[in-house]
Amino acid sequence: MSETASKAGQVWAHVGQPFVNPGYDVIVAGAGRMGAACALYLRQLAPDLRLLLLDEGGLPNEDGATILAPGVWSGQDLPAAWQAEAAWVRAQLVTAFGEVGFEDRPLLEFHEQEADDTVASSDLQARFPILSGLVQVDRLPFARLDPRAATYRPGAVALACAQQAIRQGADLMLNAHATLIPGGVQVERLTVTNTHQIVTHETHMLSAPQVIIALGAEGPYAAEHDLGVHTAHARAYRQVPRLNVSSDAASPILRTSGLTLRPQTGGFTLVPAIHHRDPHGYLPQGGHLTGVPTGLRRETLEDLVALMDLLPALATEALELGRSISDVPGAWLALPGGSLAAGPSIRPCRVHACCWGPLADVLGLSTAYDLAASVAGVQTRPWS
Repeated sequence: MSETASKAGQVWAHVGQPFVNPGYDVIVAGAGRMGAACALYLRQLAPDLRLLLLDEGGLPNEDGATILAPGVWSGQDLPAAWQAEAAWVRAQLVTAFGEVGFEDRPLLEFHEQEADDTVASSDLQARFPILSGLVQVDRLPFARLDPRAATYRPGAVALACAQQAIRQGADLMLNAHATLIPGGVQVERLTVTNTHQIVTHETHMLSAPQVIIALGAEGPYAAEHDLGVHTAHARAYRQVPRLNVSSDAASPILRTSGLTLRPQTGGFTLVPAIHHRDPHGYLPQGGHLTGVPTGLRRETLEDLVALMDLLPALATEALELGRSISDVPGAWLALPGGSLAAGPSIRPCRVHACCWGPLADVLGLSTAYDLAASVAGVQTRPWS
């Protein structure tokens, strides 16, 4: 094993740590789930490549779409061509990253009409008593069951990937704003003044043969704005409000009409359906319910109001609406190719732009591995 592969990487957490560019083969901009996983798999597949992972926050995945991702794994409704990848991702979540909150939880998807693979919702009530207080089973008499579904913490996965990548030789620079330039990245090392303003302390121009853009919904824009590379990606702003109905380790994941109720920290996190891309320039803003301002955007509020007869708890004070947009957690979500149904994608070239999309919880890690293998020149894939 080479010296590059055998020693742990360097971490620059603040500007008081002087940085001297040692020269890198790969720079990964963004230390969320995609960037951290790419960095880890690259260290495993090509340990001789010198790699730098950049993040604008003070910790890997301190905020952004990864920390607010649902963390729901389910192979239900996936095309057959993706099932092997999804199964590999599930195995990785169970074994590869330590404690990431992985819990087996069946997913129940409720419907008004019967289909070939549905069962009677009333038959599930004895097994899952919590349904009596949440779902009007007489209005949603049929359900599909995914017994292999599970929940986990995507933020913990990102942090574990970054830590493992560093132990295996990747360098990490935090509090670093990356701007793409031809042949590399311009890095502004950020600091905070006595008046709590974030300012640039110093700037470095770093060149690298390969650059991976893992900036989430900002990635396609960065590729277009900084490099003039056209992308067909879009984005949507998704909020995840809280439903304060008690849940425990036996509570299933519930879904109907695109709305997912994810058991989390003693209650439920609501994951609304995404109906369309948001237009360029859209600024998230709260709606109004019976004339009262709320923190939920109007489109999400309308969806929840439409489901109140089917899910009565939504019509109670258990639903946290907030008073302004800042009261309800939300983040921009990338839509690969502008599609709501597309899996995570890669745009390959010397600069690799990566987008997760709505299927990131199920297929994101396999996409990160696929990108790392492509950069490393590895032809085989573990799920093939």
